[in-house]
Amino acid sequence: MKKYTNKLINESSPYLLQHAHNPVDWYPWGDEALNRAKTENKPILISIGYSACHWCHVMEKESFENEATAKIMNENFVNIKIDREERPDLDHIYMDAVQAISGSGGWPLNVFLTPDCKPFYGGTYFPPVKAFNRSSWPDILLGVSLAFKERRNEIDAQSEELTSHLVKANSFGFSTVEEEILFKNEKLDEAFENIMKSADREWGGFGKAPKFPQSFAIKFLLRYNYLSGKKEALDQALLSLDKMVDGGIYDQVGGGFARYSTDAEWLVPHFEKMLYDNALLLSVLSEAFQITRNEKYQLVIEATIQFVKRELMHADGGFFSALDADSEGEEGRFYVWQYDEVREILKDDTEIFCEYFDITPNGNWESENILWRKKSEKDFCAEKNISIENLEKIFRSGKEKLLAKRSVRTRPQLDDKILLSWNSLMNSALSNAFAATGNKEYRQLAISNMRFILGAFSKENDTNFFHTWKNGSAKHPAFLDDYAYLIEALIKLQEITGDTSYLIKAKELIGHVIENFIEKETGFFYFTSITQSDILLRKKEVYDGAQPSGNAIMADNLYRLALYFNIPKWKEIAITLVSSLGQAITRYPLSFGVWACLLQEIIGGTAEIAIIKSNPEELHISTLMQYIPHKVLMVSSKEDKIFPLLSDKNSREPETIYLCSNYACHKPVSTIQELLTLIRT
Repeated sequence: MKKYTNKLINESSPYLLQHAHNPVDWYPWGDEALNRAKTENKPILISIGYSACHWCHVMEKESFENEATAKIMNENFVNIKIDREERPDLDHIYMDAVQAISGSGGWPLNVFLTPDCKPFYGGTYFPPVKAFNRSSWPDILLGVSLAFKERRNEIDAQSEELTSHLVKANSFGFSTVEEEILFKNEKLDEAFENIMKSADREWGGFGKAPKFPQSFAIKFLLRYNYLSGKKEALDQALLSLDKMVDGGIYDQVGGGFARYSTDAEWLVPHFEKMLYDNALLLSVLSEAFQITRNEKYQLVIEATIQFVKRELMHADGGFFSALDADSEGEEGRFYVWQYDEVREILKDDTEIFCEYFDITPNGNWESENILWRKKSEKDFCAEKNISIENLEKIFRSGKEKLLAKRSVRTRPQLDDKILLSWNSLMNSALSNAFAATGNKEYRQLAISNMRFILGAFSKENDTNFFHTWKNGSAKHPAFLDDYAYLIEALIKLQEITGDTSYLIKAKELIGHVIENFIEKETGFFYFTSITQSDILLRKKEVYDGAQPSGNAIMADNLYRLALYFNIPKWKEIAITLVSSLGQAITRYPLSFGVWACLLQEIIGGTAEIAIIKSNPEELHISTLMQYIPHKVLMVSSKEDKIFPLLSDKNSREPETIYLCSNYACHKPVSTIQELLTLIRT
């Protein structure tokens, strides 16, 4: 009998490489594995996960490293390992299948397919022996194999039915809500009320444990307060950010955020750190800082960007994907502290530091300590009768010492693949952070990162991009999210630099996406390009999950670039997409947060701002620092006929700020305050 061996050793994905020495005969997704399944008429087992996934590691150790279990897999299945971050298209399809089968999903995702890649059974984590009301993995394998051999007709019928369900679920967007019904302030009120139904008024955030950051909902609340003046919206948004910033989900020592909290109080995170979470939280913290000028947010922005530079930055300017939750086989080991260890490091400052950050001899989590803030610095100083300056000095010194100590620990594994989509989100975050703070380091980081993106992920002046890059090589055709987030980043980068070449590139990419991704009947965009052929179906993703929907970001891009280039058709597409989702946006805003923010802008209107001045830098930065959430902004030292906002305007200092909206322009003004007055009238 021909012996098949593990084929993962030459892959670039850290997750696949983690499994390269399993006794399982793993294949990467590709023709070799798929053709073998057809030739031998064997069922396919696909196992999907990602490098920072705790339960993926558990199942590997328990089952995939077990010789007896591997023997069952090798004899009965063609086994394929997939990194969900490298192939989110496959993950979306087969996650939907498992959710249809079991009502829930997650990672690791284990799905059984017919030789023609149609799913018929699956689940998430399975233990090595029956436990937790779950069948054992060997029992699952043997049961599926037997059913495939003895009841093939039933398996085929089930796979056809499940595939038909997936196709049907993907058929939406053919009806729209009348604009006069949807585009009203009352609909924004409805969205606000539905968000607040799940708001935690004590600990911030939304829903119960586990708690995710829900940055899109927070952004909606900030902007709803801007439009309506409703303080309740602002209070809930800031409460949510404050509790996260004070909690264990935020790394109090080294900066940066973990993916989610396992409890309602934000104390115990799932310790993995993802690039995209930090990007999205940086963006919403930047808006909060623009509104409040609260130094606390500025410090967290600074610490989080320094974390990204220190631990997630490639020498060429790209950003790595994630840090694992585990080190030395334990979740969170890298981040938690023993009281005696801290006392030995901090010496005389131990009492103040430990009391403030809740570090105790007994620990606040599994006999260990996770640093978090239970009260404000102001209240703590009043209790202890010490000055804010003295307290902050103790904190700065203490954190530096703990960070130095932590740096010699065994580090969590780094997922060092670089993704176009996540890098684009971080690029936008850096632009937002510069706009809010005026810190030019952030602008330069964004410029350098964009230079890397445009050079690494595509050939020169080409609109065909790749999804992932590592060791000088890019692969996998880019998905909708890659293009959507990149276009958004280019738009924002123009806004903070005044470099119109970014807008011209964004316009080119919009044309590419329309040509290769659009479903002409509805205007929605498929997740995969028309040229991609190794998938069961082309899905359309509209829900905002941990990352924003590519369709939602594309709608926003179309709306915005329509204003920059005066292309009414693109604005019509954006409005049609919002109308097609209709009531779902306002009824379920936690699942459609980015859409809800675009709905706000369509209803509230967009400030079209042009600054034309011989030396505009100071005025430009001052304008960016204002909280004007619904705007397009251009800055130039002279007119530019390509862009309507820069056309037919002369630099008549000091009247150098032009404001237009709804096809009408105001008389130019010379100060930020005059601009803000015009916008609010």
